[in-house]
Amino acid sequence: MKKHLFILFAAISLVACSEKSKVESEIAEIPIDVEVLRFDKEFIETPDSDFSKLRQNYPFLLPSNVADEIWMAKRNDSLFNVLYKEVQSKFTETKQLESDLKSLFQHIKYYFPNQNPGKVITLISEVDVDAKAIYADSLTLISLDTYLGKDHRFYEVFDSYLLNDFEPMQITSDVAESFITSQLPMVKDRQFLAQMIYYGKIMYAKDLLIPNESDAVKIGYTPEQITWCEENEPQMWMYFIENKLLFDSNSKLYGRFLQKAPFSKFYLDLDAESPGRVGVWIGWQIVRSYMKNNNVTLQELFATNANEIFDNSKYKPKK
Repeated sequence: MKKHLFILFAAISLVACSEKSKVESEIAEIPIDVEVLRFDKEFIETPDSDFSKLRQNYPFLLPSNVADEIWMAKRNDSLFNVLYKEVQSKFTETKQLESDLKSLFQHIKYYFPNQNPGKVITLISEVDVDAKAIYADSLTLISLDTYLGKDHRFYEVFDSYLLNDFEPMQITSDVAESFITSQLPMVKDRQFLAQMIYYGKIMYAKDLLIPNESDAVKIGYTPEQITWCEENEPQMWMYFIENKLLFDSNSKLYGRFLQKAPFSKFYLDLDAESPGRVGVWIGWQIVRSYMKNNNVTLQELFATNANEIFDNSKYKPKK
């Protein structure tokens, strides 16, 4: 009997892998031309005599209501030029970035046919961490000065738990998340379960849009933090159940389990070892289980409420 079950499960896995491979092959054939415009370079290197032409090419970055003198002062600012030199040193070329973004844009086009991604503009935002990567319709903006690597001196003022966000490998994940949140309605339900599943939807969409990235990159963890979550999943879930947190609307739960933080706050000894945002990771596993057990599209997932997803997920952490 056990042998027959093993053969059955093996056959199901082969079919699933075959279907996934077929989809990825189709996606790879989608024609996408990624154009990366280095505004970060053009802004500094364009001669004064051609600056008006630069303004014509980038009216949304160099708005007409700001005088030329302001932009000239910025171009000559010593701190801005230090940023510029560091960015040019780190990103001497963008071939790998173009390749990664092409794959992401092909996946976006496959799952959201009405989208037309392709044009990318890189810039310097003076380390504006709230605007690192922005997907807006057919245009993507990337602030390269926020991806110089976690050990860069520019980021010494940031808490250590945030430093992984500054790695270049996070660019595609951040662009994907910016796109996903533009398509996914904000959750209005303040219950903890609804909040977890909202973030779980974002993470599952990353599974589809950037399938070649590791789980660690998708969620902004280290590999060790992913391992910790996998090993402690049953205990975390039991804690949420025993403390009746799933349908609790206490706003403090957001800070304890969903917000970026040095660790999650169970108020137990394991806190010091835990990564922040473990509620996001649990929500991700619930949504993964739901999609495994239900034949729905990504758009249908986005439109499905949290209770229905949870009730039909068959989610059960492995002990």
